[in-house]
Amino acid sequence: MATMSSTAMFRPSFQSVRSCTKTSAMYPSLSMISRRSSSRRRSMAIKAELNPSLVISLSTGLSLFLGRFVFFNFQRENVAKQGLPEQNGSTHFEAGDVRAKEYVSLLKSNDPVGFNIVDVLAWGSIGHIVAYYILATASNGYDPNFFG
Repeated sequence: MATMSSTAMFRPSFQSVRSCTKTSAMYPSLSMISRRSSSRRRSMAIKAELNPSLVISLSTGLSLFLGRFVFFNFQRENVAKQGLPEQNGSTHFEAGDVRAKEYVSLLKSNDPVGFNIVDVLAWGSIGHIVAYYILATASNGYDPNFFG
């Protein structure tokens, strides 16, 4: 007998759901507004002004081109000016640190100038950063007006 009374007490009640339907019946204008806005949301589609694949590809390609043909000599000259890191007037390798020697096979390439994988990754990441900046500023309505 205790089990019957406990099941009767915990019988699910759907009174709160019915009350929601009654309020929408009492205020039809509110339910119509919500239906209209939901149908508008479904039909609206976000369209980008620029094709992201094209912008990223062109920006990365331009960056790699500039890094290889324009800034390569400038960058290599600055690295040569800096030289190797020193401690007490001698390089780390001369001071006895055998692991301080550069890993040369990673930096070798078949490029006539010597544009290697590190340069490709560095200039490619710069190109991606520029592309994402262009896409972000174009999508939020920012118009820098560079040419006009």
